[in-house]
Amino acid sequence: MVKKGWFTLLFAAGVLFAAAVLPAAAAPVKLVGFGDSLMAGYQLPPADAFPARLQKALNDKGIDVTIENAGVSGDTTSGGLARIDWSVPDGTDGVILELGANDALRGLSPADSRANLERMIIRLKERGIAVLLVGMLAPPNMGEDYGKTFNAMYGELAKAHGVTLYPFFLDGVVTHPDLQLEDGMHPNPKGVGVMVERFLPTAEAFIAGIGKNAPAN
Repeated sequence: MVKKGWFTLLFAAGVLFAAAVLPAAAAPVKLVGFGDSLMAGYQLPPADAFPARLQKALNDKGIDVTIENAGVSGDTTSGGLARIDWSVPDGTDGVILELGANDALRGLSPADSRANLERMIIRLKERGIAVLLVGMLAPPNMGEDYGKTFNAMYGELAKAHGVTLYPFFLDGVVTHPDLQLEDGMHPNPKGVGVMVERFLPTAEAFIAGIGKNAPAN
């Protein structure tokens, strides 16, 4: 009985010592993909939506990250602004902010779109949440002046607020029908794969900038 008691005490002491000297495991970086149908995964299984595919690609590289899908099909920048506070939960480390495509399709004022995006960026930064701003391009049929103003706002906002920028979400997909759904606007699963592959370096740099995690050796 005495030997068993001493063994129990020694074991407990060892556990306490290990807990004191060993660093706690880092919590995963928590991201939210906040956007419209391009983020939500229009007509795709949840596992093929951009946030899920990006999370898998990052996890496969040893980066401990979770990405919540907060995409809403049809959302505009004004709709995003209205829901940004409750759609991004406390404890979020970073937001991939992708909005504006529906504004351009509807011919909404680029000045208003810019103001909405800016207010979202400010709100997130006030909460200590990092922002990765994702750019879009206006359809050519909106005219040269509209396109010039709309397309430039993402880079200007990123520079003004010191946030990470990915210039064009549909890079590598928009001119390839084989990577799109039949509507010619949204990516199919293969197209999402191309988007993730091109987006990955920016996502890795963004997560490294948050400073909570790094690829495993």
